[in-house]
Amino acid sequence: MTGKIGFDNEKYISEQTEEILKRVERFGDKLYLEFGGKLLFDFHAARVLPGYDPNVKMRLLKELKDKADILLCIYAGDIERKKIRADFGITYDSDALKLIDDIREWGVNVLGVVITRFENQPAAMVFKNKLERRNIRVYTHRYTKGYPTDVDLIVSDEGYGANDYIATEKPLVIVTGPGPGSGKLATCLSQLYHDYRRGLKSGYAKFETFPIWDIPLKHPVNVAYEAATADIKDFNLIDPFHLEAYDTKSVNYNRDVEAFPVLRRILEKITGGPSFYRSPTDMGVNRCGSAIIDDEVTREAAKQEIIRRYFRYRCEYAMGFTNKDTVQRVELFIREFSLEPEYRRVVAPARQAAAEAQEREKGNEGIFCGAAIEVEDGTIVTGNNSPLMHAASSLVLHAIKHLAGIPPQIKLLPAYITDSISQLKTEMLHEKTVSMDLEETLIALSVSATTNSAAHLAIEKLKELKGCEVHMTHIPTPGDEAGLRRLGVNLTSDPNFPTKNLFIS
Repeated sequence: MTGKIGFDNEKYISEQTEEILKRVERFGDKLYLEFGGKLLFDFHAARVLPGYDPNVKMRLLKELKDKADILLCIYAGDIERKKIRADFGITYDSDALKLIDDIREWGVNVLGVVITRFENQPAAMVFKNKLERRNIRVYTHRYTKGYPTDVDLIVSDEGYGANDYIATEKPLVIVTGPGPGSGKLATCLSQLYHDYRRGLKSGYAKFETFPIWDIPLKHPVNVAYEAATADIKDFNLIDPFHLEAYDTKSVNYNRDVEAFPVLRRILEKITGGPSFYRSPTDMGVNRCGSAIIDDEVTREAAKQEIIRRYFRYRCEYAMGFTNKDTVQRVELFIREFSLEPEYRRVVAPARQAAAEAQEREKGNEGIFCGAAIEVEDGTIVTGNNSPLMHAASSLVLHAIKHLAGIPPQIKLLPAYITDSISQLKTEMLHEKTVSMDLEETLIALSVSATTNSAAHLAIEKLKELKGCEVHMTHIPTPGDEAGLRRLGVNLTSDPNFPTKNLFIS
């Protein structure tokens, strides 16, 4: 943890606001702005651009709220298959509900929710009913007939015209969603179609943080975006349309470049005239690159993110969530920068902690887990599992004792608390093991803090773990993962299971 800053939020907000307002002025009546990436809690951006505020886009929108309406899109298929947002460990439909709540906390309202490619899927129907019964307007859009080849059918009453029209009042309409493929573009184009039928000269633009168009194609920040989307096989390339039109290199990604010829034809069909845009890059309003103030810091941070993604996909492969191609794709990115997994400083200490635990317990056939954390002062603290607690629990207790300056021999959890928990788990709840996961340990620590001054001092240090790097030698159990997520650490793990059991509650 270097603590170095590579990104200037205030410069970003200033330039980004100016760029968006210029684009609104370009289209007299209304601009539909497709917001790619995460509107709130953009932790990927914060990891690869040190200093980036994960909520900076919401700060930007708050400044524009008198000029902007917000529409939230979610793909019905993501609801149906219960797609998970990894940052929070919740499904996309739950994330959509959370996003509405979070936006409201910023004093901004969501005009409505658009369920895209809606075919009366059962889970999507439940989601629709849930929203409507809480007085949130819901619009449904079917799959667009003729898309992507038959432009005449797409731009017709049977295509975009078959969708619900969403009446908006403000000159800027932000169209966002909980993840990629949510139908934001189709919603924008559908609205354009209806507006032009009503005599309104609306326009479209795109706000996508990554890839950053005005830094090199193989800059680690742009490669980290490819690593983050390896599962959907996105890749970056030089925008050929921009190069031809302006003789200038700019970076875009495959889906936008592939879709541009059709998109330009659709826009021209809707508007009845030549498109304002000559390239996919022209459509963007991203000023992120100009707010990078220390290139070396961002390069190093992005390399670390590529390694994190490498570990994450290996674990997802072990759990059956992704395929081998995804893992191999990220392995290529690591080789591209001549990196090794151990370049992440906490990896080797975590593995060493597991090896030491195994050496101490020779003859024990159990699985030995190790964990390591790099705290703010650069110290690496380790922990391992035991009959009493999981490796994540041991790690966090050791880390906060270090930060609080508490000697190792002082116990934060006295025997009467751990004995009581053991009795509850085995005799009352009939669990097979006593070992406490991180969530259980933190609750026990809070109880101990009422009578134990050392525990009270240590618990105050939990907030200092936010943003720290953590590695574990085994995939965390649900209770460990939830606890580490709430502490805000950047977690990776080796693709090993913490138990031989197939079911982990």
